[in-house]
Amino acid sequence: MSAPFNPADVWLLLPELTVAGCATAVLILDFCLGERVRTALGWFSVLGLLAAGVLAAGQVGQRAAGFSGMLLVDPFAVYFKVIFLVATLLIILMAMPYLEVEQVGVGEFYAITLYATAAMMLMGGAGNLLSLYVALETMSVSIYVLCGYLKRDQKSNEAALKYLLMGVFSSGVILYGMVMLYGLTGTLDLREVGTALKGLPLTNPALVLGMVMLTAGFGFKIAMVPFHMYIPDVYEGAPTPVTAYIAVAAEAAGFAAMLRVFLLAMPVLQVNWTMLFWVLAALTMTVGNVVAVAQTNIKRMLAYSGIAHVGYTLIGLVAGTETGISAMLLYILAYYFMTAGAFAVVVYLCSGQVKGDRIEDFSGLAQAHPAAAFAMLIFLLSLTGIPPTVGFVGKFYLFSAAIEKGFVWLAVIAVVNSVISLFYYMRVVMVMYMRESPSRLPVNRSLALTVALVLAVLGTLVIGVYPEPFLEAARASIRGVLG
Repeated sequence: MSAPFNPADVWLLLPELTVAGCATAVLILDFCLGERVRTALGWFSVLGLLAAGVLAAGQVGQRAAGFSGMLLVDPFAVYFKVIFLVATLLIILMAMPYLEVEQVGVGEFYAITLYATAAMMLMGGAGNLLSLYVALETMSVSIYVLCGYLKRDQKSNEAALKYLLMGVFSSGVILYGMVMLYGLTGTLDLREVGTALKGLPLTNPALVLGMVMLTAGFGFKIAMVPFHMYIPDVYEGAPTPVTAYIAVAAEAAGFAAMLRVFLLAMPVLQVNWTMLFWVLAALTMTVGNVVAVAQTNIKRMLAYSGIAHVGYTLIGLVAGTETGISAMLLYILAYYFMTAGAFAVVVYLCSGQVKGDRIEDFSGLAQAHPAAAFAMLIFLLSLTGIPPTVGFVGKFYLFSAAIEKGFVWLAVIAVVNSVISLFYYMRVVMVMYMRESPSRLPVNRSLALTVALVLAVLGTLVIGVYPEPFLEAARASIRGVLG
């Protein structure tokens, strides 16, 4: 029998309620205000995110469970809440000039993005399979709509349809895996599932099937090979801010949910899923990097690059130690800044006359707009893993954790893949610095986009030069989960 409702539990939801309340207010204001005032809705959304960030910061160090254990407030949940809030803030700053160029409605875009963010925050703090699934589906449905936001764009509609079909299929697979765990244990609470599974033989067919189903389902959500097929088309067709949102926030939410499930509910199967993720990590980073070499569209290149970085990130889960998982969390943060920054430069080149999504569109950028070219150079160096950027720091800790645990060959494969990635990242740099621009087309200048680029550059460099506080925050967030 479940515990009675405790009104005090609502206080644990204040950051999520603030984001959802801001989304609802945006919808109401968009309906009531005139066209000229609607441009301020983006800044209103930013203020809502900052307010939620303050409330989330107030939960640092707190450990509590609410709603009969369905919601957890711990360092792990707070870490991801901050990531989601900062990610959404940058995406909205990017979207403000982009939506103006595309001449589409702004209110619904900001509101749906904020609702998706609130769902992601709930995913990071889910302590129950049911609450995790509901939050996952709320996030997914919101992103399906965002992918097709450019209603008159055929590629946008195609991206939304593909994402919907694959998302529904993957959600069904995840649900099937959760049903397996519930059937074996009789509970939906993640910690109770983990405790109950200790009494079962590891060769139990239903248990193994549940693990495989959850691996496949979450593999779709984080774009892990061989469940990555839809990602390049979705990245190319979706509006650029939405593409960035999927890359930096939706995939981080998938990792948060996957870590909760595997570390809390299935630690007894760690020997099994360690070897499974070893193979998947190697395949994911190799396929992503090799296929990225042939791309001429910057968004498709970043899609395959993102797939490769999913492979790097999985190294932390393979290591399975506190060092490995904390390095994994640090790398999720690192990937967020450098990838969001790269997409911000793509939005910078989107002026209406040019979409900015072809590598050739970057020709002569260094001569015409040296600051934007330099920012893109920093992001590409970080994605490659060149010091003193955050990408180098993240890879260093991940590879060190793998070697420390004895997975030397996995670290070697990761290093070789980093060398391969240097080719296609530097190709963009060559186009920017060594080719002449065919024409001096206007770029998308705005205060919001400038702020987004500056924040992304600072995050990429500051964490790269001084990573210790961020690594310690990642360590603190994972200790409670592993404990």
